[in-house]
Amino acid sequence: MTAVDLEFDHLNSTPDALRRSISNRLIYGVGKDAVAARPQDWLHAAALAVRDRLVARWMKTTRQQYEQDVKRVYYLSMEFLIGRTFTNALLSLGIYDQMNEALASLGVDMAAVTELEPDAALGNGGLGRLAACFLDSMATLAIPGFGYGIRYHYGMFRQQIVAGEQVETPDYWLRAGNPWEFPRPEVQYIVHFGGRTIQHEHGVEWIETDHVNAMAFDTVIPGFGTSATNTLRLWSARATEELDLSAFNQGDYRRAVEAKEHSENVSRLLYPDDSTPAGRELRLRQEYFFISATMQDLIRRYQRTHSTFGRFADKVAIHLNDTHPVLAIPELMRLLVDIHHVPWGHAWKLVQQVFSYTNHTLMPEALETWDVDLLAKLLPRHLEIIFEINAGFLKEASGHFGHDIDLIRRISLVDEYGQRRVRMAHLAIVASQKVNGVSKLHSQLMEREFFSDFARMFPERFTNVTNGITPRRWLAQASRPLSSLIDARIGSRWRADLFELSKLRAFSEDPGFCAEFRAAKRTNKIRLAHRLLHETGLAIHPDALFDMQVKRIHEYKRQLLNVLHVIARYNAIRANPERDWVPRVVIFAGKAASAYKLAKTIIRLIGDVAEKVNNDPVVGDRLKVVFVPNYGVSVAELMIPAADLSEQISMAGTEASGTGNMKLALNGALTIGTMDGANIEICDAVGRENMFIFGLNASEVADMRASGYRPRQIYEENEVLRLALDQIRTGYFSGGDSHRFSDIFHTLVDWGDHYMVLADFEAFTEAQTAVDARFRNPRAWTASAIANVAGMGQFSSDRTIAEYARDIWRVKPLQTD
Repeated sequence: MTAVDLEFDHLNSTPDALRRSISNRLIYGVGKDAVAARPQDWLHAAALAVRDRLVARWMKTTRQQYEQDVKRVYYLSMEFLIGRTFTNALLSLGIYDQMNEALASLGVDMAAVTELEPDAALGNGGLGRLAACFLDSMATLAIPGFGYGIRYHYGMFRQQIVAGEQVETPDYWLRAGNPWEFPRPEVQYIVHFGGRTIQHEHGVEWIETDHVNAMAFDTVIPGFGTSATNTLRLWSARATEELDLSAFNQGDYRRAVEAKEHSENVSRLLYPDDSTPAGRELRLRQEYFFISATMQDLIRRYQRTHSTFGRFADKVAIHLNDTHPVLAIPELMRLLVDIHHVPWGHAWKLVQQVFSYTNHTLMPEALETWDVDLLAKLLPRHLEIIFEINAGFLKEASGHFGHDIDLIRRISLVDEYGQRRVRMAHLAIVASQKVNGVSKLHSQLMEREFFSDFARMFPERFTNVTNGITPRRWLAQASRPLSSLIDARIGSRWRADLFELSKLRAFSEDPGFCAEFRAAKRTNKIRLAHRLLHETGLAIHPDALFDMQVKRIHEYKRQLLNVLHVIARYNAIRANPERDWVPRVVIFAGKAASAYKLAKTIIRLIGDVAEKVNNDPVVGDRLKVVFVPNYGVSVAELMIPAADLSEQISMAGTEASGTGNMKLALNGALTIGTMDGANIEICDAVGRENMFIFGLNASEVADMRASGYRPRQIYEENEVLRLALDQIRTGYFSGGDSHRFSDIFHTLVDWGDHYMVLADFEAFTEAQTAVDARFRNPRAWTASAIANVAGMGQFSSDRTIAEYARDIWRVKPLQTD
């Protein structure tokens, strides 16, 4: 920044200047007088005042990008779980305290109004939160780029727990408006569906289609400690015709708006229930809608400064965050070949130079495929392009491997077994110049097992980039007590260079620092305890061990293993109430997909176990269980800093990486976990002695499965486990209803126990005993907690993005003043 710019920023950032801005924005932006303003109005006015300060940086960054003719990254993701924007923007601008003072001078409690900002309901879990961290780091490192996604009117859903069961209600996060976004009605693209194709002398034409408009909404993404910013551009569906006037005039009001409603359903809801054909079709429409608008938009931007596609690969990097945006590949081919008349061979070469793909799952059932018949109905031209890409690829593969029919069937983009389906991960691999996993173990398994044929054919394409998290939100913002303590001891540079935290190792035996560290953790625990008392009515003691498993509810995450231990612990306390038990609060949070019946049953089981345990006078405060509803970014910011123990207990070989494990360790929680995903790298970084590792590793899981896994035998031989499972089976926790949890019992005992919960139960129990022993020794526990914080340097998303920029996107930072 120039000296003038810095002076302008300084003047703009004083409490007096902020107070004037807020007062002006309240009148001219919100349209309210201070006397009549509600807390929501003050928040809106303060947000607009902050946004004004971001816009100057935004405009300047955009000008510099065009002046320097930079290569841009286009990060495509169906989710961006950005959470609340207000406090994050304040921290990025370095004006948090000034804003607090300015609002206080106006008689406004900043902490109270901040709670009124809803989470932007643009994602569900780790995938979307990762994308949000990446945007933060791209801006911080001045990597020129855009995030592209969908502006969902409603989130996945707002989770309520009613009588122990998950109930889904709409999450209308836009109810009070969104002061952070800029509508762009001038930026609209037509997206086509259906119709048919015809061949003529100039090529292929896609005709007789239905249309929907994609309209852009932009949000500024500020960098930390820099004037650089980036943009999150989200697409909202708009009907090409607002109203069927003839139907309206005839009194048929429903039909008059029917086409509009149908068109705009595309961006209505995050993750429609895809257990029905209609739900699957809507999901496919969503995916194509956002990538078509995005491809048209990036071509338009490129053509503003380039008259041919000769430098396209030098100026464009397109990243696919999982398989959801993979239709961008045939769409870019369609636009280049059919619309811009680039020869097929040249267009395909460009595609292979600009795309890169991150795989996020090790489970074959989670790798997206699309029914050929559905593609033929909705996207006939794209299906033709996919078939042509496949023909060329299989010809190349035959030249590489010889005439191996089984191998050709395995790697084909089209699965010919049963109902023909297009394998989107295969398409992404064939079209991308780089394919990466998100932890060392995940990338190894991806190359050796899941995509081994492709790795043999394209060994140079496969690489690893371990995930990371932004320390700005997940420590500086989430835990102000701990971040303030760290600042006092080692300074504040760790926000931009997380390796600075390694300096904390020097204080692990310092009695004064350890006492302050424990006090910071206790402050966070008290804050959470107050919230839980208010929201659930459950009183928990802050000196108990806070044992936390916060993540999507899924069988592979193995919340059931945790529940079985809770039941076993409950039984042990009842049998030996005189023992000196370590008081423990076991905290669960996470959403189950609306169509995932067993996951919803697991939530019901947690609720029933909590009801029994929490009301047992014999147990008292020695064990409490709580399920926190509607888990999201803001709830996580409250919960994660309060955790003592981080449950990362997926079956080895199933979790690609995880980022919750990183957030919890960064906040001083000790991990109890399997050698899965990024747990392995965390273990290397913080020391195995500062974690509680248990259970089978990935190769042992494979060996046990190959030799014939027998969960019923484990059930019959382990008395503690058998009692817990029998209590679930017979209705001990469900008021005598023996049918409520019968699916859980049979899944674990009789139907194969696919995620080997029973195989790891005994080792998990032993590890939990070690947890109790460590927690009894505050000095040892604190030393391990400090070691966890100190070892988290490599898990900053800044490091992750620097690797992507250097090794995959080949993008250089913007030169800022």
